[in-house]
Amino acid sequence: MTVSQQRRQWRSMCKGLVLGTLLTSCMILLYCLSTPQVHFSLPEVPVPYSCAHRPSQIHPKPATNSSQQTIGQTCTPKVDIMFMKTHKTASSTFLNILFRFGEKHRLKFAFPDSRNDFFYPSLFQRSQVKDYRPGMCFNVICNHMRFNAPEVAKLLPMDTSYITILRDPAELFESSFHYFGRLVPFTWKIPGDDKLTEFLRDPHYYFDAGFNSFYLKNLLFFDFGQDNTLELDDPRVEEGMKFISDRFQLVMLVEYFEESLILLKDALCWEMDDLLFFKLNARKGSTVSKLTPELRARALEWNAIDWKLYQHFNKTFWRKVDMYGLKRMAEDVAELRRRNEEMASICIEGGHAVEAGSIQETAMQPWQPIGEKSIMGYNLKKNVDKAHRKLCRKMLTPELQYLTELGVNLWITRLWGHVRDIINW
Repeated sequence: MTVSQQRRQWRSMCKGLVLGTLLTSCMILLYCLSTPQVHFSLPEVPVPYSCAHRPSQIHPKPATNSSQQTIGQTCTPKVDIMFMKTHKTASSTFLNILFRFGEKHRLKFAFPDSRNDFFYPSLFQRSQVKDYRPGMCFNVICNHMRFNAPEVAKLLPMDTSYITILRDPAELFESSFHYFGRLVPFTWKIPGDDKLTEFLRDPHYYFDAGFNSFYLKNLLFFDFGQDNTLELDDPRVEEGMKFISDRFQLVMLVEYFEESLILLKDALCWEMDDLLFFKLNARKGSTVSKLTPELRARALEWNAIDWKLYQHFNKTFWRKVDMYGLKRMAEDVAELRRRNEEMASICIEGGHAVEAGSIQETAMQPWQPIGEKSIMGYNLKKNVDKAHRKLCRKMLTPELQYLTELGVNLWITRLWGHVRDIINW
């Protein structure tokens, strides 16, 4: 054996020892930290009817009806917002919009403590909110949680607007399998390189309801606090869908993201400037598995509840678009796209996203899935004019970095990030 071979062998052994020790220690720690907390009985102190600022601090604007004619009244931007952040649904892009809107209006966010979610996948409890005290007034809650309506209602004002977003379940399943697959133990026994195709060949054979299995079956329904393992004809599925329909005033769709934002603008009396965005957390194309018609059908069958949920809200979405006006919608979407393209030319080096290895600033590096670097990001132009510099940086800032800027201590998330970096070593 040559000296170089011996070095490689020793390096491999040392790497294995380091990884084994760190993974074992960190998994034990993370398990303890992720264990559902003991929830003490909190006093029932009602929150104010509204947490909005005084009218003088918010500039009203003319209200319009679906025919785009001024009604003669003014509407005030709605600032009390519950955004149910579902997984793998462009929700990080929408969070950036919400963060900027919140800073603009000096809103109070209900943030988690020590991590970027509310102890997901345990059901949300208001005691998980950073610095929470009964009766506190919050404007916005928007981090990942497993929805628990009674607890959310005790945290937010009665006039809160409930909003969420859905994605085609076949595409969501592919994305979730790629992003979370290595964290789901039952996938470790799936043979071959194309684990997604092999799993969809016979999902009942491989699936077990063990650790993290919810990521790979009806994840949307699970996020809403429902049982994702129900049979499609179980009456609790219909009950769950009715519950979601009754609670959420607007359900956006990833596939029609700009149209969704225009409906949001109309419902909440926002301005076009509030909707500007760059697509965050996008995967590079080479890592996306193109589902054949057969695989797509199997993915939808496996995620049948999510598919039923999506079909239902797809219909309600287009009813809202019809009420808004198709011509008016097309014009507004074109205007939003034009504004976004203009901002991209001002803010982004090269005008497009780049792979992780080409991102120059550490502050612009997005969170990566375990074992690879498939999430793309951006480089901020060097000589952005003063008028746009602050906005450009905020629009390009990844979710975790933005949360830190807003005062969230993410030490648990950061610890897990260091473990992932070592695994990627």
